[in-house]
Amino acid sequence: MTEKKYFVLMKGGKDTTQVFHSKQPRGAALKAATRGETDIRLRERGTAKVHVFTGKKEMVPKPASAPAWLPDKINKAIVKKIRIDRI
Repeated sequence: MTEKKYFVLMKGGKDTTQVFHSKQPRGAALKAATRGETDIRLRERGTAKVHVFTGKKEMVPKPASAPAWLPDKINKAIVKKIRIDRI
């Protein structure tokens, strides 16, 4: 079983205090997009990689299999990977 990786959110070329952990960089980017980030740069700890994503939140109708207590419209995070930078 693979271990979770830690990704540090970067703004303006500098690390922030926000750290997301996930097995894949996309999972961490989805978490950042859920918090309202649009230009997402995630530095992977222990490597020289910076994963660059664009992100947004959209209001979408709830799925048919959703429980009754869920509202009719829900926020859904959408991310798209642009590139990987080496530092």
